[in-house]
Amino acid sequence: MSSIFKGLRIGYAMTGSFCTFSRSFEQAERLMELGAELLPIMSEHASSIDTRFGTAEENVRRLEEICGREVIKTVAGAEPIGPKSMTDIMLVAPCTSNTASKLAGGITDTAVTMAVKSHLRSGRPVLLAIASNDSLLGSAKNLGELFNRKNYYFVPMLQDDVVKKPASLVAEFEMIPEAVEAAMKGIQLRPIIYHK
Repeated sequence: MSSIFKGLRIGYAMTGSFCTFSRSFEQAERLMELGAELLPIMSEHASSIDTRFGTAEENVRRLEEICGREVIKTVAGAEPIGPKSMTDIMLVAPCTSNTASKLAGGITDTAVTMAVKSHLRSGRPVLLAIASNDSLLGSAKNLGELFNRKNYYFVPMLQDDVVKKPASLVAEFEMIPEAVEAAMKGIQLRPIIYHK
């Protein structure tokens, strides 16, 4: 992997696709091993809801242990990210369709949407790792909007179960380091959507 990661300041944001948290944590660890510095951010739901995939406390603690920093969990906490130039790239992994739709509509009402908005003021890249069961239904138009939006990039997505969940898309989390490197060079990895 490229030396681009040495000292790269990555905003590492997580939203409420809880079933993908373990895959996201693995990639956060990989990015740290590659030499990146991670600024952890979690949406209010991601940081406060207990699920069968772990308690909120466990999930927050895990991300803090990986990153070696306290998780930003509020709009007020995320607002200084842009003005203080705290990140080189903002990664949202997982990014729900709800969050993607808010970003497409310019809605800033969570720690993660504020983090992205604040980061974008400098024209730096935002990388989304989509994980949602309705990506190809009501949320499709919002993803399409972001596909055409400057500074937005996507981790390649898989139609994970075309029979039982035909509208579902889940990012290939294992491709996050490669997608980060590409986004830093202004490149979108392709194909963006595929199925096995």
